[in-house]
Amino acid sequence: MRSVRQSSTTSAGEPPVKHLKPSDALPLPLYLTNGIFFALFFSVAYFLLHRWREKIRTSTPLHVLTLSEIAAIVSMLASVIYLLGFFGVDFVQSLVTRPSGDVWDAEDEPHGAILEEDSRPGPCAAAIDCSPPPKVADVAPVTVFSSEEEEEMIRSVVAGSVPSYLLESKLGDCKRAAAIRREALQRTTGRSLAGLPLGWVRLRGDTGAVLRDAGWVRADSGGDSGPLLLDGREYWVPMATTEGCLVASTNRGCKAIFTCGGASSMVLRDRMTRAPVVRFPTASRAANLKLFVEDPINFDTLAVVFNRSSRFARLQGIHCAIAGKNLYMRFGCSTGDAMGMNMVSKGVQNVLDFLQTDFPDMDVIGISGNFCSDKKPAAVNWIEGRGKSVVCEAIIGDEVVRKVLKTSVAALVELNMLKNLTGSAVAGALGGFNAHASNIVSAV
Repeated sequence: MRSVRQSSTTSAGEPPVKHLKPSDALPLPLYLTNGIFFALFFSVAYFLLHRWREKIRTSTPLHVLTLSEIAAIVSMLASVIYLLGFFGVDFVQSLVTRPSGDVWDAEDEPHGAILEEDSRPGPCAAAIDCSPPPKVADVAPVTVFSSEEEEEMIRSVVAGSVPSYLLESKLGDCKRAAAIRREALQRTTGRSLAGLPLGWVRLRGDTGAVLRDAGWVRADSGGDSGPLLLDGREYWVPMATTEGCLVASTNRGCKAIFTCGGASSMVLRDRMTRAPVVRFPTASRAANLKLFVEDPINFDTLAVVFNRSSRFARLQGIHCAIAGKNLYMRFGCSTGDAMGMNMVSKGVQNVLDFLQTDFPDMDVIGISGNFCSDKKPAAVNWIEGRGKSVVCEAIIGDEVVRKVLKTSVAALVELNMLKNLTGSAVAGALGGFNAHASNIVSAV
């Protein structure tokens, strides 16, 4: 983009308007004013430090000030204010004189003075179009396909005869390919994608491979994987990512699982945790509370107190750990369909208030002591579980491994041993010895 600025003369041939500068508000040149204030600051600072050192030697109170010291302090404040506002001298200018509207109008760019260097439309091989995005009202909620070629392409993608990642190379237009892929996904799933805008960014040629499975083309673009056959039901998995290879690899995994009859799953444990940390005068008192809390006789009473916080939160158990005089109590409870950290925290607070009666010397340090452990990797979560603990099973045959995953069972097993298990151990990975499960979870 190139910009053309107006001439300094007006259309009527009048002399150019002299524009005021921020430094015009100062009585002296800018470089001289800066030098004066810098010299004032350092000289006053040296004077005050010398005076205060003398007062310390003579045991004179520092708050007793002479007239020269008061003047030095005022001078230092003035120099500090000026130096802090050095890059905002135009603020001083606005206080001294405010230019009229004509001065600002002379600075404006004329309409139509911006020239586009290259506005030629092009397919995916064109550079990224930096034009501003269209307004939401200008984006059609439903794409209308008028040509027979596009309609036939949609039917081919739905039938599976044309892979969706080949649309860019066949059509030569990334936006048309994304629109056709969206329509094919709508017809396959029976769900509307009208709420997901078709982006305004024109893709480069190399992004055809990177975003080949993207259903929409935006900075927050995404894709879909599936169908995933899980427990006898088919699921389409939307993925909010611009990493097209991630979508493609996940799609291959879904295809392999689907071809082999699907996967089965079982929820082993479902509970959310919160672990406050409390402190006692002695370690024995902390041990007494640990024994009291973990005693099955007292669990029913604590559960009643905990469950008052919510209709859905139900206490399942308390696991304690001692570190010196500090006690960490890990409360585990079910939270219904919610993640439930607020209801768990309220229940924990109720129990702490209840325990304060029998343990008045208990000092609550924090409602969370990181033994939960929330929003960070921890071995206790991997061992004890936090949230839903699930086991899944899928049996992938040798033929599917060769045709879909493009490898062999022996090579896949060897890679799993050397990468996911041995490599993760060498790296000191904290549980979850896998390739990139968190990458998929983040996209979902």
